[in-house]
Amino acid sequence: MNSLAHGNNTSAVEVTNISTHGVWLYSHGKELFMSYKDFPWFKDQAISSVINVEEQSPGHFYWPDIDVDLTEEIIEHIERFPLKAQST
Repeated sequence: MNSLAHGNNTSAVEVTNISTHGVWLYSHGKELFMSYKDFPWFKDQAISSVINVEEQSPGHFYWPDIDVDLTEEIIEHIERFPLKAQST
């Protein structure tokens, strides 16, 4: 008797909360907060677009619906990355 092959891990990254202040992302046992002030791209997006996030490599997140690409380092240390795109 053969066992079925295990599937891919689909919960490496997850949006755990969306509020009037920003978005909480959970990845590898760590919760990351993205305020709308620092990450304006998320503010007026549909919930389905915000929760559709992929971890393309460890600590590298991509939101395909809104074409936003961020790393864990950028999220944790936004002050190190002073150039910001303008929200539309």
